[in-house]
Amino acid sequence: MKNNSLDVFPPGSIIGIMGGGQLGRMTALAAANLGYRCHIYTEETDSPAAQVSATTTVASYKDHDALTQFAKSVDLITYEFENIPMSSITLLNNIRSIRPSPSILEISQHRGKEKEFAVQHGVNVAPYKIIEKISDLESAIKTIGTPSVLKTCRFGYDGKGQIVINEPEEIYSAWNQLSSDDLVLEQFVAFEKEISIVIARDTNHKTKAYQTAENNHVDHILDTTRVPADITDKTASMAADIGLKLAESLDLIGLLAVEMFVMGDGTVVMNEIAPRPHNSGHWTQDGAQTSQFEQFVRAITGQALGETKMIRPVKMQNLIGDAVNQLPSFFKNPNAKIHLYGKHEIRPGRKMGHVNILG
Repeated sequence: MKNNSLDVFPPGSIIGIMGGGQLGRMTALAAANLGYRCHIYTEETDSPAAQVSATTTVASYKDHDALTQFAKSVDLITYEFENIPMSSITLLNNIRSIRPSPSILEISQHRGKEKEFAVQHGVNVAPYKIIEKISDLESAIKTIGTPSVLKTCRFGYDGKGQIVINEPEEIYSAWNQLSSDDLVLEQFVAFEKEISIVIARDTNHKTKAYQTAENNHVDHILDTTRVPADITDKTASMAADIGLKLAESLDLIGLLAVEMFVMGDGTVVMNEIAPRPHNSGHWTQDGAQTSQFEQFVRAITGQALGETKMIRPVKMQNLIGDAVNQLPSFFKNPNAKIHLYGKHEIRPGRKMGHVNILG
């Protein structure tokens, strides 16, 4: 029998987590500290999250029998990544409550829906057009102009599924490379900084915002996050307002990370959202009064939110690919807090861990 969506889940409850990556791992560790057990559902054997969790199901995200057994074995379901079939989410939601809600997941899975939702609620985004056929692209490039970015609406992260178009004639090559009828063309934003904010919202509709973080990407993958961000108080206030507005409009229970661009005049443009813990929020593990992972568990289980104040400045450094070989130097730094993900194979672009450098 499905539990009521406003239930409080006490310590001892089992949290089902869809996905076995590092975000699931760090959520499971935080959950254990609060007295919860986690059951991981993943397609991957020996996944980062499975290594630290009570139970793991290894099966396809489309295996309805396995999904049904999983749902019946847990008290509450959440997810650590977005790319889960909505048919599977619907099945799970008919058995157990899912937090954040399936409707939020559906929006965040699709770049077009994400932008449309933002605009409907008064949040600025880069000019864009939905592209379903080549004639749409031919028309849109005249409106959007160049440079612009053609992106898949689904399954894109860390720079995957997107192509920069510098000249109008490049649209045909970009169209052929992405080979999809579900695309979005965005005007290239000449931003000064990339920032993000993490918002928590509980079952009583209370919200708390973390400090705005400043992000630096290398090859489209987050490299470093610094807190506090080097922005004006006015820009920080705009970022917080956007995050809080979106969290309220989505009727969020959980966390919402919002990535944004800071323009030359200090105004803010939304880029993407993620209804879960976020790479740019890892600084909170060692720099905030409550980590984003503990906060996520508190929010989805119906507990009161923890304080989000920054307690010290932090530079978060991702360990991507071979960068994990720099570990000996970080171990020698007394101000370096090391977080490894339990991944055995080093590959280019693969996030192996991160280090929070304090002060």
